[in-house]
Amino acid sequence: MNYIEITNLDMPELVPYSQISERGLLHYNEPEQGLFVAESPNVIKRALEAGYAPVSFLIEKTQLSGVMAEVLERHPDIPVYTSRKDVLETITGYSMTRGVLCLMRRRPLPEAAALCRSLRRIAVLEEVMNPTNVGAIFRSAAALGVEAVLLTKGCSDPLYRRAARVSMGTVFQIPWAWLEIEDWTEQLHSCGFVTAAMALREDSLPLDAPVLREIPRLAVVLGTEGDGLKSSTIAHCDYTVRIPMSNGVDSLNVAAASAVAFWQLCGKRG
Repeated sequence: MNYIEITNLDMPELVPYSQISERGLLHYNEPEQGLFVAESPNVIKRALEAGYAPVSFLIEKTQLSGVMAEVLERHPDIPVYTSRKDVLETITGYSMTRGVLCLMRRRPLPEAAALCRSLRRIAVLEEVMNPTNVGAIFRSAAALGVEAVLLTKGCSDPLYRRAARVSMGTVFQIPWAWLEIEDWTEQLHSCGFVTAAMALREDSLPLDAPVLREIPRLAVVLGTEGDGLKSSTIAHCDYTVRIPMSNGVDSLNVAAASAVAFWQLCGKRG
């Protein structure tokens, strides 16, 4: 194995872990695809299984003989930088989940229209900026029958470390793409999708309205954490849909709302 003991915190090979932001890694190799950091054994394994190529590993010494041993054996030529937990956290600036990081190469993304051409149930995220929420939505999507996720440019990147970790690696299993154009609702309509905006409005349908389950191709549209969907987005969607609330609660967090909506509108029944 290509184990490298860290003796100098200023090693240039450690710069992507210590000195470059996630946004910086996204653009690191331009015009080639950028990089990202995956965290925790399960997330890293799912990324590798999905075909993402490792650049290097940063691993706490105690983890070398644990669940990562099999992963490392499959990539004997990839450098594995290792030291004590306190040294690694000095390098990264944060507490590492399970003491394992992997620097990986991004892959080209499909265009949204091409990705969804033959799908029946997709989710659309409009300006969901919190990476924790993005990761949780991907995990619900993977579990509850969503076939792809589309994101507007205001969203957090699904491959950011926290998003991928919260998703339990499902960001590498559920296909996703960016919506590149402003009138993306029209793009979805042209692809044959009926759009359902999740919003609290007087004229909205309840989530269990039978008509929603009968729609052949449905896009469930979810908005940002604070203000929800834009008024213009709601106006351009075919339906506005609400989750009935009790006990004076006005709404759910977008990640929780996504799980409820996906279960009702996308999950299998019977």
